[in-house]
This record gives sequence, structure tokens and C-alpha cells, in this order.
Amino acid sequence: MLNVGPVELQRGPVRLVPLGLEHEAGLKGAAADGKLWTLRITSVPEPEQTGAYIQTALAGREAGHRFAFAVLDAASGEVIGCTSYHDIAPAVDRLEIGWTWYAKKVQRSAVNTTAKLLLMTHAFETLGAKLVGWRTDNYNFASQRAIERLGARRDGVLRHHALRRDGTVRDTVMYSLTVGEWPEVKAHLEHQLARPR
Repeated sequence: MLNVGPVELQRGPVRLVPLGLEHEAGLKGAAADGKLWTLRITSVPEPEQTGAYIQTALAGREAGHRFAFAVLDAASGEVIGCTSYHDIAPAVDRLEIGWTWYAKKVQRSAVNTTAKLLLMTHAFETLGAKLVGWRTDNYNFASQRAIERLGARRDGVLRHHALRRDGTVRDTVMYSLTVGEWPEVKAHLEHQLARPR
């Protein structure tokens, strides 16, 4: 059974640490790089809602269904984004990775691939997950491409599934990766990160 607890994960330029209230100012700064909260298809908090966003994540940790991480630049310690394990289902050894966003300056860099490799490695090889899932807005095409680049398989679409920040209802695109698929996906991601950029 999955037992998700506090852990720090690091590789190359990325360090993942348990999200806490001490990261509020850093998250505000990361979100301000690109005014990410203005995108209707993301979960990025508005500046004045950042504290509440962290409190919600901490409540999810306490309830056992979410574990959020601050994504840090490993060299400087600067907060560059946020990501989470969520919809943690210990009885079936399943969890999802999401609530992920990054400062604009690190988008389309090695940060996302590195962070996801860290999270998937920990999920499959330490926690014993049998399946890792992702979900995204049907109009978040950049997120869909990023998830597909990770090697996840598109499972389908949940129609009329969840509210967006603007009050409209989205369809949710679901993806997953099984433990049996993990070795090949891991080798591919390792190759991607080793390539000269």
C-alpha cells in the first residue's frame, strides 16, 4: 500500500521539497513570471490567494489524498513552481501527478521532465505504485503535449467533469502509466535529459 510521506527529491537543476507556508512569497514570484493566474485552464493561484492555495494543499496532505511539493532551483533555492501527488488511493496503489505549474522562465526547459522523472521514480520504485495518472483541461493543449512527451497513455475524456476558475465546466483528459511500462519510459526520459540542448 502506498504510504506517501515527507520526502525531498533532487536531480540536476531541480529540488522538490514538501510545500509549506514558508514558500508563499516564492510561489507568488513564480506565478508573477508570466501572470500565470490569468490562464483560465490552470490551477495557478492569484497572488492574494496563494496562502489559501497552500493551506488547501496542506489540508489535502492531512486528509491523505494530496501531497504538494514546492519546485526549487537546486542551485539558488528559488521557488520556480509547484507540483503534487494527488488522488492518492493506497488500497489500489494508484496516485496521480498534477497541480503542476512553473514560472514562465523555466517552461520548455528540462525542469518539467526532471521533476516528473523524480516523482515517477519515487512513486514506482519507492512507494510501490502500480499506476501513475495525470489529468488536464481539454483546452490545455500544452499540458497534453507535455504529458504525452513523458510517455503516458491517453485513457480518455471525462466530459463535463470539473469547474474552471471562470465558472465554465471543462472536459478532463485522463492519462496513465503502469508499473510495467515504467522501465521503458524511464530509459526514454533519461535519454531525453542526457541529450545536448
